[in-house]
Amino acid sequence: MQENLILFTPFQMGTLTLPNRVVMAPMTRNLSPNNISTDEMLHYYKRRAEGGTGLIITEGTFINHPVANGYPDVPAFYGEALEMWKKIVTEVHNAGAKIMPQIWHTGMMRTAGVSPNPELLPMGPMDIFENEKQIIKAMTQNDINDVIQAFTQAAIDAKELGFDGIEIHGAHQYLIDQFLWEKSNQRTDKYGGSLENRIRFAREVVTSIRKAVGKEFPILFRFSQWKLTDYDAKIVQTPEELEVFLLSLVDAGVDIFHASQRRFWEKEFADSPLSLASWTKKITRKPVITVGSVGIDNAFELDIFSGKKVDTQPQSIALVEQQLQAEAFDLVGVGRALLADPDWANKMKLNQIDEVIPFTTDSLSTLS
Repeated sequence: MQENLILFTPFQMGTLTLPNRVVMAPMTRNLSPNNISTDEMLHYYKRRAEGGTGLIITEGTFINHPVANGYPDVPAFYGEALEMWKKIVTEVHNAGAKIMPQIWHTGMMRTAGVSPNPELLPMGPMDIFENEKQIIKAMTQNDINDVIQAFTQAAIDAKELGFDGIEIHGAHQYLIDQFLWEKSNQRTDKYGGSLENRIRFAREVVTSIRKAVGKEFPILFRFSQWKLTDYDAKIVQTPEELEVFLLSLVDAGVDIFHASQRRFWEKEFADSPLSLASWTKKITRKPVITVGSVGIDNAFELDIFSGKKVDTQPQSIALVEQQLQAEAFDLVGVGRALLADPDWANKMKLNQIDEVIPFTTDSLSTLS
């Protein structure tokens, strides 16, 4: 056994105790008909818990706002859907893992015609017209207030259902990230313009949730520089701007940051070798989850967003361990590797690397 690996040592923060540092990253599956998780989804999460994953972050679950959902067959986090989420929490806990929902509003990334309100236009920071036809509606202050309340209610429900915390989806060009990124936020009110103003919406979401759930319930915040339509995008250009962004969210009540990179080992700024996760840890001194191609050890691998082959890191686990020892981050998000093999964590711990089931595109279509 590789019991000496920090990756397989317990993690504790406040009331949250995890058996190890392996986190199942949130991954949209589009396999929840009528926006309600199924028995197959329950089994899917339970299998990862039984397979040694310490913390499961669910796929994105949309909040109770008329245009929060963006895609077909993704799960809701309100109403009838909560009954199945409660069952999933129980099964994951019984299997020895912790679980948190990722709560989500897709904003301008909403696909036209999706349930539960197919007739409604997407909302976002600003109006967008295409061929003189409005395709995105700019959010009013009342809209912003409604979304903040919907995020807050989702967090309240998560706590009541027995989840171990919540993750706010503030990454990947969805609503909160749209406010953060100056290209998608060209507002002229208090939510637009300066970096401090663009952070305001995210900060208000976190502040409202923290007030509602109390001091002890963990709040995770996932963020990224890259966007689904622009891999080279930046919310911040310098470490100093990153500090402004992160410390504002720390002050609002974030406990753990989830720093999403496409490849976790890549440096964030040109004049420093530090990754986004490492910078986040250095600035905030809060626990940080790194994520991005962990456990994908082939020379080339498919990028599930672009569909293209990309360079990967052949020694990703060794590098993860090295950086854990250096306290560059605290927890390790694993995505594609856990899609392919629910027992990935246990196999890595037992040094059964040759038995790991490799990721292929077929992994995307099943809930094994």
